[in-house]
Amino acid sequence: MKTGGRLKLAEIAALVFLAVFLASGAAALQTGQELSDKVVRLHVLANSDSEEDQALKLKVRDRILAYAEPLLAGAADRREAEALLRERAAELEQVAAGEIRACGHDYGVTVALEDTVFPTREYEDFTLPAGKYLALRVVIGAGEGQNWWCVVFPPLCAAAVAEAPEAALAAGLSASQVGLITEENQGYVLKSKLVEFWRGLEGKLEG
Repeated sequence: MKTGGRLKLAEIAALVFLAVFLASGAAALQTGQELSDKVVRLHVLANSDSEEDQALKLKVRDRILAYAEPLLAGAADRREAEALLRERAAELEQVAAGEIRACGHDYGVTVALEDTVFPTREYEDFTLPAGKYLALRVVIGAGEGQNWWCVVFPPLCAAAVAEAPEAALAAGLSASQVGLITEENQGYVLKSKLVEFWRGLEGKLEG
């Protein structure tokens, strides 16, 4: 009788754990999706891993940011930012191509907005959980070198932005979403890792 009671308690505990585990997964995925729906990443891929090509990648990045930041300054949310970037994609490509030529290279370059899967990424002032994000992808030449990631909207990777939370709030992120990506929320790393775990599991199941 006692043994049966212990088994039932163990079964109940296992079911409770499973329910909490599944609930945490659903909440993590929803939180990550809501966040990804409000930002535009910047993804610059170098031609190769040579020192010269990596230096060129950073120069192209700087030119793209210098063009995109004032363009997006008036965007109220990601939908407006996306529309502006799509409208000016050809100009952004010309800007990148001009910088490449100015640096003495003849590489081709493509600039496009694409849905891209990113792992959890830690920056100096904030962390973004893994997930599928809309990204402004700049591919230089063969695009086979190490890449550079950040966020073009809201302008979290702008050197002039000292406070990531204020920039994120101004772009329409909620206080809880800002808490997810910044150290103001002490659980932000754990939450980001939860999102990454569930995104990985979701990808395996879909595969």
